[in-house]
Amino acid sequence: MKKIATAIALTLSMSGALAQAADAIPEVKMDQALHDRLPEDIKSSGKMISVNNGSFPPYEIVTGPQSMDGASADLAVALGQLLGVKIEHATVSGLPGLLAGIKSGRYQLAIGPVGDYPDRQEKNDFIDFVQEFVVFGVLKGNPAGINGLPDTCGKRIAVMAGGSAEQVIRNQSKACTDAGKPAVTVQSFTDQPSSILAVRSKRSDAFFSSQAPLTYFVEQAHGALELTAEGQKNGFSDIFQGTVVAKNSPLEKVVLDAYKELFNNGTYAAIMKKWQLSDNMIKQPGVNLAKEMPK
Repeated sequence: MKKIATAIALTLSMSGALAQAADAIPEVKMDQALHDRLPEDIKSSGKMISVNNGSFPPYEIVTGPQSMDGASADLAVALGQLLGVKIEHATVSGLPGLLAGIKSGRYQLAIGPVGDYPDRQEKNDFIDFVQEFVVFGVLKGNPAGINGLPDTCGKRIAVMAGGSAEQVIRNQSKACTDAGKPAVTVQSFTDQPSSILAVRSKRSDAFFSSQAPLTYFVEQAHGALELTAEGQKNGFSDIFQGTVVAKNSPLEKVVLDAYKELFNNGTYAAIMKKWQLSDNMIKQPGVNLAKEMPK
């Protein structure tokens, strides 16, 4: 319980630090035509539920059972205003639970962003709105000497359970043993704060994850952490991330067109700038943009 409480406290502290310095995002006017295209059950209830699998700062910062901060929270507010509905938040444990909840219809979408990969497109549709990179977060000075995937043999590497980074690091572990080197000890966590705390407490040698949240954690660590393996592919091709809806859901085209409007009217850029994510912006949103699997 103490570890969980520490992770929550760390998340709330980080949320407040950025939120205080951030600018407010102007309210978006409802688009009646977009609202009319929503499924009838959503129009009648006046709400949608967006599911997350824990904090993924600076995009998703869970502040309570049904409350959220971060870039994706701002995006959810703007999207809800544009569509004329309220977007509520729910948290589940792990990415598999998130995707299963959307498939079953319990949740309408996951604002995310969630990694878009061809194998996931078989059962889900992704409305991509950012591009990401994957690197390592390590203790200052990089004591384990991890500067890329080949350096992970015999090391303890934290990853998000069920994520693409976990798949890549497990493939690398096999490459290690095939070469006669020690396997990677893969440590799977259900949320970002727990993963970064494992590195800070020296239970993990590195956290292998998206560069945007790792940059955020490094900044909040006040010199205790650093990034490594920047500017490398690290087992990935181009990485797109976005909002997830059920496969062939009528929401897909409505959400895509809503995102296009938020891109065109400057709201998207304002939110990304507010949360220091300008380097992750793409020119226009798109559906299922990923074409290659992680290696």
